[in-house]
Amino acid sequence: MAENSGNNQPAPKTESHDPDFPEAFLSFMRQGWREDPLAVTPLPEVPNYAKRRAALSEAFPGETLIIPSGNEKVRANDTDYTFRPGSDFFYLTGDRDPDSVLILHPSGSGHDAVLYTRQRNSKDTDRFFRDRNGELWVGRTHTLAEKSEELGLSTASLGQLGGALAGTAPGRARVLRGFDAAVDRAILAFEPDRTKLRDRELARVISELKLVKDEWEIAQLQDAIDATVRGFEDVARVLPADRGVKERLLEGVFGLRARHDGNDVGYTSIVGAGAHATILHWVRNTGVTTPGDLLLMDMGVEGDNLYTADVTRTIPVNGTFSPLQRQVYDIVHASQQAGMDAIRPGVVFKDIHKICMRVLAEGLHDLDLLPVSVDQAMADDSTVYRRWTLHGFGHMLGIDVHDCNAARTERYKEGRFEEGMVLTVEPGLYFQPEDELVPAELRGVGVRIEDDVLVTADGIRNLSDGLPRTSAEVETWLAAQREAGPRLPG
Repeated sequence: MAENSGNNQPAPKTESHDPDFPEAFLSFMRQGWREDPLAVTPLPEVPNYAKRRAALSEAFPGETLIIPSGNEKVRANDTDYTFRPGSDFFYLTGDRDPDSVLILHPSGSGHDAVLYTRQRNSKDTDRFFRDRNGELWVGRTHTLAEKSEELGLSTASLGQLGGALAGTAPGRARVLRGFDAAVDRAILAFEPDRTKLRDRELARVISELKLVKDEWEIAQLQDAIDATVRGFEDVARVLPADRGVKERLLEGVFGLRARHDGNDVGYTSIVGAGAHATILHWVRNTGVTTPGDLLLMDMGVEGDNLYTADVTRTIPVNGTFSPLQRQVYDIVHASQQAGMDAIRPGVVFKDIHKICMRVLAEGLHDLDLLPVSVDQAMADDSTVYRRWTLHGFGHMLGIDVHDCNAARTERYKEGRFEEGMVLTVEPGLYFQPEDELVPAELRGVGVRIEDDVLVTADGIRNLSDGLPRTSAEVETWLAAQREAGPRLPG
């Protein structure tokens, strides 16, 4: 797996305000630099990536498969968002760089995998200090040979990508679309009459390969979840019982844990104080906690290998649930427990939804909110209970927080659980502050409890059981965290 010697690269990334350097400066910058090699060894997870590529190859014999990593996205003017590779690309390669493209070229033995990626901006050209992707700007980058050694994968310069795409046989190529517009256009140019169906099939197969996690993936998820538990503890330790603090303080404390113990947060943290807890995707986090109100936090650490946790806890800011808050919380907990008790290999995914929702509907009936009986509320031509439940019971979890979304309905939403699947169980009840069909004391109350569970041979293992779930346990845990006091990661 040798490095290609070509020098084709993407256009230099410069800015309009970059100076027009005098020749004396350019000449001075071109001399006196030592060349330090990187100490590169194969990543220990290389066999995992190779196994996944082999499974994908087996699904599409004789076809060219094209999976891009994606491109950097502009955040504001000349600054980009922190780049994260496309999940499917990373799942197959372990590469973290933008603009890379994995191509599985058909061969007699199946496929030859080649990673087309940026060539190092070495000090052989002025790009190392003039290009915003040069090494004086971003640090030492891998040569093609170094990347090949680290990933156990043949590499080629991005300058060869155009030829590789042009060489695909019409009707025999599939692209993971939506990650690299230039790659999408290139393939469409060669096959103007192609439909999206072939490419959707590629996305589907990758999603379904991800449904069952191997031992290494489960360990990655457990690490991310354990870090998430520590993050919730950090937040509880700085949450005052007797005065308000900004939601963004709590978001930031958890974010510190995520950056220290993992790669980042797995998704934008939801920190909903009071009525904000009733907004499912409350990510502005501009509110302030109030003693006596509930605080809903939906947060997850993304680990170093991009597997993410997804955990929600709802806690009483002052340390104790009011009687009505406790009643709502206990309904949600009973729903979650019923769903977790029913999950095992062979059970249909959507049946867990019905189990969880029925418990919620029964609780709504006990609160005297349903306009009809529980059975009528649960009927397919009614589902009026959903006014206060809003979402399903959970979703698959892995290298994406909503993993495997391109899988067929019959393998996912209507499919049966298999040992090794990891999913969330997260029922909730939400009473909007402007909802006049509920008593005033319920308006603005939102409760969700979410855990990450592994399907085992005879049931589940709760991977996030480091956090409490019952109302009494939550109160005891919160008091213990406050007693322990603030801490820094380390």
